[in-house]
Amino acid sequence: MKLIDLHCHILPGVDDGAKDMQMALDLAKAAVSEDISHVLLTPHHMDGAYLNHRQDVIEQTAVFQQALQMNQIPLTVFPGQEVHLTGQLPQAIVAGDVLFMDESNRYLLIELPHSGVPEYTNRMLFDLRAQGITPVLAHPERNAGFQKDPNKLYDLVKMGCLTQLTASSYLGVFGSKVQQLTEKIVKANQGYIFASDAHNFEGRRFLMKEAFSKLAAEEGPDKAELFNENAKNIINGDDVVQMNIKKITKVPKKKRFWLF
Repeated sequence: MKLIDLHCHILPGVDDGAKDMQMALDLAKAAVSEDISHVLLTPHHMDGAYLNHRQDVIEQTAVFQQALQMNQIPLTVFPGQEVHLTGQLPQAIVAGDVLFMDESNRYLLIELPHSGVPEYTNRMLFDLRAQGITPVLAHPERNAGFQKDPNKLYDLVKMGCLTQLTASSYLGVFGSKVQQLTEKIVKANQGYIFASDAHNFEGRRFLMKEAFSKLAAEEGPDKAELFNENAKNIINGDDVVQMNIKKITKVPKKKRFWLF
């Protein structure tokens, strides 16, 4: 199964991912070895540290695609952004400085602050939904707010948001607690796609093939195919196979053990 990676930081020299073109090409080779055929390049945007304007990303992606072809690396890349959820987001969308995950401007990859879920989150995401935009929440399993109260994620999924789980989270790279939450999100049918969020060759690797193998083994091959099909549909701007709303369940709370 050829895989589609919709969250990746291998566009060279633009954020905390690939530092230069050579590293980017080496990471691209690693992606191909993980059975990845298409990648959405998603540099950080408006996160307080990086600004990667729409037109700049489009132009740099074209240069990178040319370099991939010159080096005979069979990887197709598309321009995108990992957009931080800030009060400036609505204005940036109106100004046309935001890259969606698809050309029809239907799906938007959104990153919340790692430290928690801001009070304005539900309102802003509801407003996006009202505009016909479907938020795709980047790596919710690594967000401290969702870790503390998984019901917050459940509410957003019920609202119509999608989720992008990180392949390496599912495999325990970020620790057992993140791994367990990722597994629970999958079992609760609150997960829609896997992506690598690859940055480098150390802790932030692709690991997509391994994650899909685990998903097929533990949840069945149909679930693995669904995750990859959802990724294809998102980048094409097509309908994602929505989970039956009755099948979306809450992540069970941790049991409390009282000491006497």
